Amino acid sequence: MANVLISCGEPSGDLYAGALVDALRALDPGVMVRGLGGERLQAAGATLVGDYRGITVTGLVEALRVLPRSYALYRRLVNAARTERPDVFVAIDFPDFNFRVAGAMRRLGIPVVYYIPPQLWAWRSGRMRTLRALADRILVIFPFEPEIYREAGVPATFVGHPLVDLASASTSRQAFLSGLGLDPDRPTLALLPGSRPNEIRQILATVVEALPRIHAGVPGVQFVLARAPRLADELFAPLAASTVRIAVVEREADDVLASADAVVTASGTATVQAAIHECPMVIVYRVAPLSYALGRRFVHVDTFGMVNLVAGRRVSPELIQDGFTAGAVADHAIHLLTDGAARARAVAALRDVKARLGGGGASQRAAEAVLDLARRR
Repeated sequence: MANVLISCGEPSGDLYAGALVDALRALDPGVMVRGLGGERLQAAGATLVGDYRGITVTGLVEALRVLPRSYALYRRLVNAARTERPDVFVAIDFPDFNFRVAGAMRRLGIPVVYYIPPQLWAWRSGRMRTLRALADRILVIFPFEPEIYREAGVPATFVGHPLVDLASASTSRQAFLSGLGLDPDRPTLALLPGSRPNEIRQILATVVEALPRIHAGVPGVQFVLARAPRLADELFAPLAASTVRIAVVEREADDVLASADAVVTASGTATVQAAIHECPMVIVYRVAPLSYALGRRFVHVDTFGMVNLVAGRRVSPELIQDGFTAGAVADHAIHLLTDGAARARAVAALRDVKARLGGGGASQRAAEAVLDLARRR
């Protein structure tokens, strides 16, 4: 019976952690799991040492504001490791926090699996060797990553992307849109403004500002916004200023994407989710100006959207920082909704991205690697 400690720090990481625990339990029904996470990890049967809410932000400046709470959760995880002596520690993404925790685990003699490491090759390649020193095993979810890690002298194993199994609609477009009082035969634009509070603050108002122009340019268009769970209502105040109707749903991003003709989405995991549903997208992102100015110096790629990185070319438009304007959002969205040939090309490109993510079973392969290391100990 293995004893596992897990740390994840955002909604996507919580989703993957929950799926990992489900797979661990299928392989080892008696496995004991504790960790930092959210409701998905807890629903899988793990005991929460701490909740990640309040420490999930993007941007260097924004991270400074959550340092006190982050340190308190760090101490809680390390104390749990000292008390429970887990057989293995699993870090899921969330690098600035999990690198520190992984270092503490190494000092305690606890083996470390880094599942879904951060994209260090894109913005802080110098830390790849740090990751090697911290982790006994590195499990990656994008097909191009093992070669990049090998070139840096860091062994990594591709297990596939867990969203291939997890991203599925629960109902048909007809039933979903009808249930919202919308017409399944009319063009539908999905809106996914992010899952972190500071993302919503930076993104939502500009997206809402673009909607009247899209409404004027696409006859009959209707809008559906997928709201990430456990976010404060005040973050969505810009919706009240909209002059067009926006249907809002929570916890149903897959149904929204499967029912939409296109999506305006924050850069991040949602772009992969949209690719799996073959939903053409406009990728948007903005952080605080100082965070962007500081962080841009470390970026080593010329594209940000993960679907574009997987494709090896820009298959979806990216509107980043100053390029993210209401006018630009409207222009790209109208193009995808009205130009059938452009939309067909986008769908074909996303279908190729989906194929590159590997088949199902990523969570099981990751669980097998975790249990193998735990049993070796």
